[in-house]
Amino acid sequence: MKAAIRKIVVHIEETHREAGQAIQLATRKAVAVAVIRNPFAGIYAEDLTDLTDIGAELGARLGRKCVEALGIAPEAAQSYGKSAMVGANGELEHAAAILHPKLGAPLRKEVDKGAALVPSSKKMGSPGQVLDVPLGHKDAAYVRSHFDAIEVQLNDAPRADEIMVAVAVTDSGRPLPRVGGLTHDDAEGHDGLR
Repeated sequence: MKAAIRKIVVHIEETHREAGQAIQLATRKAVAVAVIRNPFAGIYAEDLTDLTDIGAELGARLGRKCVEALGIAPEAAQSYGKSAMVGANGELEHAAAILHPKLGAPLRKEVDKGAALVPSSKKMGSPGQVLDVPLGHKDAAYVRSHFDAIEVQLNDAPRADEIMVAVAVTDSGRPLPRVGGLTHDDAEGHDGLR
């Protein structure tokens, strides 16, 4: 493994009540975060291949951890997202190198398919700063009930020479969705849109 991992943290969020209403089946989100050493902290490098390879490793590992934390079969995953926060000695391009070229394909394998683009965000930050992980339906981007996010915050990360990489997976959409549009049950998932 190319990634020098300092720690991995997994959080699960379950919503049982919303707006005073009981949620029949609790909506559940899992987020897995790896805090890794940034091999390019403090230096400029034209070739960021090491980070793209790390992205592939983490897409599989963190995606698997989310599915396991939810206790579901991979095909039961409904939405996903990815995000990265680079410490002060890094640059946004380091987050992009981890998230975009190779992280998505291994994540899709862990959630059985994933025809839609994986929503993403990236930022620079410091220890204790909140990282938002956007979420979208894994197979059909037009499923509005699954436009969501989960946040994660670690008191000691990212340090200046680190990157915090997060992957999130859900087994449902938002609680009490009421904005219409395509539903999870009606989604076909062939084109990534519908």
